Amino acid sequence: MAPNLILFAWNRSLPGRESLSAQHFQDFGKYLASQQAAGAIAGFEPVFLEPTAGSVNGFFMIRGEPGKLAQLTASPEWAQHQARAMMHLDGMQLLRGVSGAAVQEQMAIWTNAIPRQ
Repeated sequence: MAPNLILFAWNRSLPGRESLSAQHFQDFGKYLASQQAAGAIAGFEPVFLEPTAGSVNGFFMIRGEPGKLAQLTASPEWAQHQARAMMHLDGMQLLRGVSGAAVQEQMAIWTNAIPRQ
């Protein structure tokens, strides 16, 4: 099953590069807004998590059709944003997943795989 969401996640800004992170946050938000206006994604939402001992403290949740998300992440613009993020973010991650009705479909696949006794 193809993912219908991507989390562009991070732990924190690298020390001394906080201003780069702040600027890129704004630029990436504008980029995603342009992709939404063009119909390439269904929508996006930036999320900040409360600080924990975990490795993710924030992310952009990007929703869309699986094929369009694949095109998005294969684009030169996406690669440029990834490269930029790696220069100023600690723990940058791309996580793919499913939401909405696709969760029930995934759960049906999973429960069907449970060995019968």
